[in-house]
Amino acid sequence: MKGFLTAYCRNKGAIVGAIILALVFLTAGLAGEVFPFSPWDMQSAPFMPPGEMGLWLGSDSLGRDVAAGIAYGARVSLLVGGVSTVVALAIGVTLGAVAGYAGGWVDDALMRFTEFFQTIPSFILAVVLVAIFKPDIVSIVAAIAIVSWPPVTRVVRAEFLSLRQREFVQAAEVLGFSRVTIVFREILPNALSPIIVLASLMVASAVLLEAALSFLGLGDPNLMSWGFMIGAGRSVIRMAWWMSVFPGLAIFLTVLALNLVGEGLNDALNPRLARRSRAGV
Repeated sequence: MKGFLTAYCRNKGAIVGAIILALVFLTAGLAGEVFPFSPWDMQSAPFMPPGEMGLWLGSDSLGRDVAAGIAYGARVSLLVGGVSTVVALAIGVTLGAVAGYAGGWVDDALMRFTEFFQTIPSFILAVVLVAIFKPDIVSIVAAIAIVSWPPVTRVVRAEFLSLRQREFVQAAEVLGFSRVTIVFREILPNALSPIIVLASLMVASAVLLEAALSFLGLGDPNLMSWGFMIGAGRSVIRMAWWMSVFPGLAIFLTVLALNLVGEGLNDALNPRLARRSRAGV
């Protein structure tokens, strides 16, 4: 663990990303304490600029506190990003493990199934899925998970194809271990590094997808989100620029932080690749 932290901290960008991400989590966690009211409630006159009447980031067209909306919106973004990534990982790791370890016609069938989903643009598929079902947090998470699992399957399959020929796997087979035991106790722990890195990037993609869906009016109408705030402010951006700029900045910083953390995890978990990258090889 100490070696991992040392390798991670060598990447200054990763440290910055971790700090920004910690601030986003802190904002989401303290939203109810700092803003003890609903982000949908009117708090002042409409279109109040930042700093007026005690509003840190101003008010929107209905007099709602923009800062409160960003704080509560952080909860939605982190929830959607985290849960959809977990679901996508569960699907992708399972299918990739089966395909990589079984091989043969099972591998071919699962890869053709995966490629079918990859032929459809992920954003278009997410829009269609959310539009078909009732736009709520459950359907949004499900739609993002459905469009996010194929890359996981391909990465896990590649790792399993490489690891299943190793000596420790062959030894486990000779000792009579079951296939489930070999997959989850012998191979999967050795394939976690790329999965962890990919997961951090998937959260960032999920945050962007959720914001895009909410921007188009396909978000949960009961939850304040950053995408909804940008969509609500786009028609009055000349009059009240803060309505779109601050939520957009929140999305930018969160996605940037997640990508920086992912880069740091990659350097820490794959030190040889990191050294070769720095050397320009």
